[in-house]
Amino acid sequence: MNKIFVDTNMRVYAIDEDSQFYQRAQKFPLDTKFDLYTSSKNLIEFLTVVTRNPVISLSSEEAWSSVNDYINLLKGILYPTKSSFVKLKELMEKYRPVGLKIHDFEIAGISLASKIEVIATFKIKDFRDITEIKVIEL
Repeated sequence: MNKIFVDTNMRVYAIDEDSQFYQRAQKFPLDTKFDLYTSSKNLIEFLTVVTRNPVISLSSEEAWSSVNDYINLLKGILYPTKSSFVKLKELMEKYRPVGLKIHDFEIAGISLASKIEVIATFKIKDFRDITEIKVIEL
């Protein structure tokens, strides 16, 4: 277990100084001995959230700068592939998620297709039903 997939909320809380998770979100990527990965999907979700959120409200330039800072803390960025789509299909057939929950299953599919079976998040409910992965709550 030397690879961990990091969920979007990690970066969102790392820039939201009013969040109860701010300190932990700031500290985790710096203190961990694990190789951290996220996906292009998560980075796009981050950009979407922080440029429309009235509490955080970053400009596009500020949001992109934050993404660039974050990328420097990561071992890599994962991209959707044919194998991740196949993994998503398998997960969909097994768990039958609906609505926005499908997004979480796509993230799990990308992670699993890349042989990463651990996801770090502040929202364990998003992934806890997926038995193929281990969820670490930060």
